[in-house]
Amino acid sequence: MDATMEYLMAGDPAIRWQTMRDLLDAPADEVAAERARVAREGWGARLLDEQAADGLWDGGVYRPGWADETRPMYDAWTATHFSMQQLVDFGVDPDDPRVREAVARVRDRVRWDTIDRPYFAGETEPCINGVVLTVGAYFGESDDRAVEPLLAGQLADGGWNCWAEYGAKVASLHSTICVLEGLWDWEQATGGTDAARRARRAGEEYLLERRLFRRRSTGEIIDPRFTMASYPVRWYYDVLRALDYLRRARGDRDERCAEAVELIRKKRHDDGLWLLENTHEGPILFELEQPREGAPSRWVTLRALRVLRWWNA
Repeated sequence: MDATMEYLMAGDPAIRWQTMRDLLDAPADEVAAERARVAREGWGARLLDEQAADGLWDGGVYRPGWADETRPMYDAWTATHFSMQQLVDFGVDPDDPRVREAVARVRDRVRWDTIDRPYFAGETEPCINGVVLTVGAYFGESDDRAVEPLLAGQLADGGWNCWAEYGAKVASLHSTICVLEGLWDWEQATGGTDAARRARRAGEEYLLERRLFRRRSTGEIIDPRFTMASYPVRWYYDVLRALDYLRRARGDRDERCAEAVELIRKKRHDDGLWLLENTHEGPILFELEQPREGAPSRWVTLRALRVLRWWNA
């Protein structure tokens, strides 16, 4: 085992089991045994410990402590929506009894902060509903009601924008990647529909026409932050997130990704690792890696290596 694999395998069970599956081709029973540890120790267990009896994390669905008027309304990553997203990223076993109990609390008790709908039925914003679809598909709680507003809200350029209800006419890469991931995961769980597949393909073309990070009109970089590796991704876009999605959803590589792949490849340091370049600021329940920026990151390294493995193959 080389030094990079040793570095990854020295991490949390959430990192180790995905390394074994995606990079080391370990036997299925060994992968399953390592995955089973996620709900029992390390980050996964700690996050499950944070859930309250009412099903919520930090007293809110999207915003922490929504009903507490003494708490400011800001972007925070401590509430239920982002905690569920993080459990999916950890790859916690959805059949683990402890996980099934946590998911049942969300299904049976959690309703959105601002509209009277169950969590898995989704909300109104496409970036939110995309993540809801991913979470629901992963935990066996897919709800078609979260799909309907996505199909109705797709913009003429093929993407989505959470500001469309306020007049936005062009898509946002942030909103679009959340929707694409959600539609793909929902399709895998339910079989999907032809309409949803057409919408997803059009959204993929929106990304690919821009080479994942360039303006279609001028070729300029849309936002330098899109070229920076981040984790956790939350609702934010970056090219590594887009490539990791395309690795799963398209299989065959598209040459319009080539520049983005080379951008990621060149970020690898001589020690074989990638750095965490961009942290999406906001209160968190606990740190995943120290320090948060500018140091080697197991999450970024794992994701970059599996993208490159797909591309090189």
